[in-house]
Order: sequence, then C-alpha cells, then structure tokens
Amino acid sequence: MALCVLVFGWIQAQTDLPTQKPLKIDAVNPIDNSGKTNSGAVLNIPSMIKEQPKLDMTTRNPVKMLPDEELVQAGTGLKIDPRIGPGERLNGSGQFFPDQYLGDIKSNGKFVGIVCRDHEYVDGDRVKIYVNDMVVEPNMLLTGAFKGVNVDLQPGFNKIDFEALNHGSSAPNTAQVDVYDENGQLLYSNKWLLSSGSKATLIVTKD
Repeated sequence: MALCVLVFGWIQAQTDLPTQKPLKIDAVNPIDNSGKTNSGAVLNIPSMIKEQPKLDMTTRNPVKMLPDEELVQAGTGLKIDPRIGPGERLNGSGQFFPDQYLGDIKSNGKFVGIVCRDHEYVDGDRVKIYVNDMVVEPNMLLTGAFKGVNVDLQPGFNKIDFEALNHGSSAPNTAQVDVYDENGQLLYSNKWLLSSGSKATLIVTKD
C-alpha cells in the first residue's frame, strides 16, 4: 500500500511541470524618410530627417527705410572756395585772405635782395617765389629769421609774386617782406596775410 502511494505521487509530480511556449517577436517596420510617422506593432518612431531651408541669394531685399526722393547725399548744396585750405575750413579763422598787392618801388641797381620771415607765430608757413612768372624759389619755409633771394632786375617792370603754399598750423599764411638794394640799403618793408593758394605781388621798376 505504501508503494502504490509513492508511485502515484511521483506520477502526479511529473504532470505538474509547466509547458514552454515560444515567444513570438513581430518584425519592426523600417523608418520612412519622407517625414511621416511610421506605425508598427511595437514602436512608433518619428522621422529624424528634416528638409533644410533653401536660401535665395539672387533676390535683392526690397526693404527701404526711406523713399528714394528723401535720400540726400551728405554735403549736397555746400559750396566751398577751392582756394581755401583744409585747415582754414576746419580749425582756422574761417576768413578767406585773397591775393594782396604789396605796392611798387624803384631801383636802378643790377639786382635787389628780397627777404621774408614769419612775423607772427612760427607755425610752418611755406611760400613759392616767382619773378616775372618764373619760379626762383619753389618751397621756402618761413621761420623767425629772414630768408631770401637776389633778383636780377630787367629794364621796366619786374613782377615778384609770393604764393602761399599752406597756412601752417594756424591760418593765415603770414610774413614780413623786406627789399634791399645792391648796396644793402633797405628800400621797402611790408607784411602779408594770405590763404593757401593766394599770392602777394610786388612790382620793382627799373629805369
């Protein structure tokens, strides 16, 4: 009797074992690059690829801040005398000094000595000297001391021009001019105030 119970218990234990079932895995749908969301049995995966925006560099921007007729070029209508140097317009006295006639003298010598200097603040004034429209000194720097040239005199009128090449650091171009005869005697003395490009003219007459 005891044997039968043992055998029955062993048979019952064999029948209680769980049965195994295979796990079914469905295939995942591939990702669609068109931008649409794909649906599947397991996961919904949105597309990660987006179309890049296109830039048109050939089309001009039509935006305008002001109408065309209201856009005015800077300096329109401004009139500036071209003979006035930049420093005179910006930080000079603002006054224009035109050509100046220094007068006329007589001398029967072979030549005269003409000297000039800056009679005010020495600021780098420079002049060009002409005799009868011929350049005899192209670039003379005016200092506190006299500088000059000897001018041979022709019978009749001898025109001597002093052209202001600049006005230094302070407008205008300023100078004192003295004229001596061949013996060293002072014949004439005067001063000029010139803007850049202006001329001071002196006439020496020889009989």
